[in-house]
Amino acid sequence: MSIPRPRLRTLLITAAVTASASLSLIPLASAHTTPAAPKPTVVLVHGAFADASSWNGVVERLQRDGYPVIAPANPLRGLAEDSTYVASVLASVKGPVILVGHSYGGAVISQAAAGDRQVKALVYIAALVPDKGEKLSALSNKFPGTNELAPALRPVPFSNSDGTGGSDLYVDPARFRAVFAADLPASQTVVMGAEQRPVAAAAFASSATAAAWRTIPSWALVARQDEALGAPLERFEARRAHSHTIEINSSHVAMISHPGTVTHLIEDAATSTAP
Repeated sequence: MSIPRPRLRTLLITAAVTASASLSLIPLASAHTTPAAPKPTVVLVHGAFADASSWNGVVERLQRDGYPVIAPANPLRGLAEDSTYVASVLASVKGPVILVGHSYGGAVISQAAAGDRQVKALVYIAALVPDKGEKLSALSNKFPGTNELAPALRPVPFSNSDGTGGSDLYVDPARFRAVFAADLPASQTVVMGAEQRPVAAAAFASSATAAAWRTIPSWALVARQDEALGAPLERFEARRAHSHTIEINSSHVAMISHPGTVTHLIEDAATSTAP
């Protein structure tokens, strides 16, 4: 049975209008959407008297949010040796990097990142942030009476197979919680004190040979209850480096007691420096 021509024309027009309306509902940008850039790799460098497990809470959150993460073992043998090692870790990473340092690890990343164009941001967590030529011992004692670390240190001599040696520094386990981690449970800090990784005394006699924060944007967390470095020093360093700074009520190990806040600061650095 044939359809009368007037009705056929009406049906064809109706079909064309319906198809046009359907197409108009498709977002025009859908055919031209650029895939999101991959997230930068976050490299977390621990400090003295700790190891990479101190970043556990931060690593879990960053990975959950889709960030690739590396938390290498900082050798803690000296600023030149440690920064060279971390620089070699950075060289193994493809793509942009957000480089994070805690405590002595802040000095390490400041030197390791110098001249590395793939490091897009430096993040300092209750950290040492030396300038070029600045000795770590002088920097850590810049504000006398604001920290309790020096009197709590215990040197232990060590020897190497080639006949050389030196002294390792430990925090007195009896004072570990008060100086290092007063906002963590005693049951946790007694284990941390027993498992602490010492730093070579020579590390604090070192002078920084570079200050990457002069050319790379930085973020900083000041721990107000830090008895290891002291909040006055951390504020001074953050101002000098023109860091994007937050302050929280925390002990020296803010990444353990406040992993969510530390993660947020790192992700802020990542998003703020994204292409």
